[in-house]
Amino acid sequence: MAGEQDVRRIALGLDGVVENPSDGFDFRVRGKGFVWSWPERVPGRRRVIRTDVAVLYVGDEAEKQALLRGEPDLFFTDPGHEPWPLVLLRLDRVADERLAELVGDAWRMRVDEAGRG
Repeated sequence: MAGEQDVRRIALGLDGVVENPSDGFDFRVRGKGFVWSWPERVPGRRRVIRTDVAVLYVGDEAEKQALLRGEPDLFFTDPGHEPWPLVLLRLDRVADERLAELVGDAWRMRVDEAGRG
């Protein structure tokens, strides 16, 4: 299945994408993040950057809930991401073609937002 290098290859193949320096991966377009590695927070410990899980921008709560309920084997959330239109994606369970679709959709939504703003 997919991994960090697949995310990097797909994201950098999209127009206007910049990778911010990080311990994992962090991709932005027009100054807005659309996919990055999960900063897992465990109470009482420092956060750990997980490159086996991607934080993915999904645009709104309806899409977030559809993904979480429809494909719980792929998507989940945590308390730090709960209030935002973001899902956590288990990279080792997603096919490359689906990853490209998800990353492309996240990129497109951010580009569209920047164009409206």
